[in-house]
Amino acid sequence: MSSVVEQTADRPVAPAGGHRGPGAVLQGIALALGLLMMIGGFALIAIDYRPYNIPTASMHPSLQAGDTVLARKVGGGAIGRGDVVVFRDQAWGGELMVKRVVAVGGDTVATSGDNRRLTVNGQAVDEPYLAAQGRQGESFSVTVPQGRLFLLGDNRVGSLDSRTHLEVDGGTVPADAVEARVEATVLPFGRMGLLGRTTAFAGLTGPGTSQPGPLEPAAYATVAGAALILVTSAVGGVAGLARRLRRGRSS
Repeated sequence: MSSVVEQTADRPVAPAGGHRGPGAVLQGIALALGLLMMIGGFALIAIDYRPYNIPTASMHPSLQAGDTVLARKVGGGAIGRGDVVVFRDQAWGGELMVKRVVAVGGDTVATSGDNRRLTVNGQAVDEPYLAAQGRQGESFSVTVPQGRLFLLGDNRVGSLDSRTHLEVDGGTVPADAVEARVEATVLPFGRMGLLGRTTAFAGLTGPGTSQPGPLEPAAYATVAGAALILVTSAVGGVAGLARRLRRGRSS
């Protein structure tokens, strides 16, 4: 009787729970970093900012009707001249409104001269953000009480702002009526971008336009994290496919 001897090829067997190569370790680190950046940036925006829809053209051209903006949640004490704010005042009907702060408590705000140019504490203010230069409406002069704000729309000929409420506290609103400060437009995509800070009130003493919040770095971190995850996953997939092809040729 003849016996049959079964022969097996001598092939290295990977140990259980095989050792990860440096490429796999780097891939894991990159994925973890990307996930941290994406989630961290998005969470910061979600916690610190709120979206608002702009219903009218009163802030044209800075903001247009139909825009969706992101506004940072702040208190009235963090607001200065030149800031575009979201506020709700019962004396104005209790609706959410978006206007630009042009004077704070203690200021005397007025328009004078043939072109009705805005002055604050007697100093003329050059306002490059206006929809139109020149005559902006009837003359007025108001001294803003402490703890209150005087607000105007950038589209002065089409804005129901402090000038139309002069009979109630000189058209001013309580600083604590402010809910948020607008920092960016997010929709439509063609108008996406940060709302630029104005230097119109830089020559005045007291609170000027606020410094921007963390929106820009948080947005960059979110996008960069998502991109890192996609690129790392794609590179890992290509590398894995290449390894399988090499094993197929060698078998």
